[in-house]
Amino acid sequence: MESKDKTKVLYIEDDEVIARRKRKFTRIGQWSFGIIFLLAWELLSKWKLIDSYYWSSPSTIWKTGYIAWTEGSLWSDLLYTSSATIFGFGLGTFFGALLGLSFWWSYYYARISEPYLIAFNAVPKLALAPVLVILFGIGFSSKVVLAFMMTIITTALAAYSGVKAVDKDLEKLMYSLGAKKWHVFTKVVIPTTMPWIVSSLKINIALALAGTIVGEFISSRQGIGRMILYAGQIMNINLVWVGVAVLSILSIVMYFATVWIEKLLLRGRNAE
Repeated sequence: MESKDKTKVLYIEDDEVIARRKRKFTRIGQWSFGIIFLLAWELLSKWKLIDSYYWSSPSTIWKTGYIAWTEGSLWSDLLYTSSATIFGFGLGTFFGALLGLSFWWSYYYARISEPYLIAFNAVPKLALAPVLVILFGIGFSSKVVLAFMMTIITTALAAYSGVKAVDKDLEKLMYSLGAKKWHVFTKVVIPTTMPWIVSSLKINIALALAGTIVGEFISSRQGIGRMILYAGQIMNINLVWVGVAVLSILSIVMYFATVWIEKLLLRGRNAE
């Protein structure tokens, strides 16, 4: 009886091919879930299994949104809300990062400031919204300040965590080679803390949007939050759902924008 040798060929896929396949199936899954959800919502509303007055339907929301876009002020409200969110998010992230990084320069300054930073982070910033609206007015500035307040402490704490994670031995090595403190800060501290700062972006964009919407709820002449509040007062539930849908889409767009910024800022580190 003759035995036949079986040759086994081992095929190792390239990591990039595997990554592309994962991204492809992830996108398919995301789109499929969204389509199935909207289709189920539409059918349940059409078949009267859910109350269409309270829950509306995707088709009705689309029609109402189209009318609000072409005949109303939906586009200007969207621009107002997104602008206030982006401004507050950018300022809060920038100054929060500077605040967190500044703790590296002095041990005593960092230790003295840390409990106050944590205490301020524990304060519900949204509870201060009425005071900030009264202080800065009902215009654009108060919405930016609210978004700023929602993001600065989160970024500062993230940056401070990165500062505490800096390799002390690497710092000593830099000093022994004749580096100045500013060189250590720019070449060691900032690169080390960058992933910590970037990791807070996804959280910050949601917090900034929440702060802007709360400010618009309290008092505002424009914005998606004002539109939702007005629609609720006149019992236009379909317009309320338009506002909710627009905010959902806006938050998704801003989330993917922060993902792109994260990849851009960490491109060199990821390549390494």
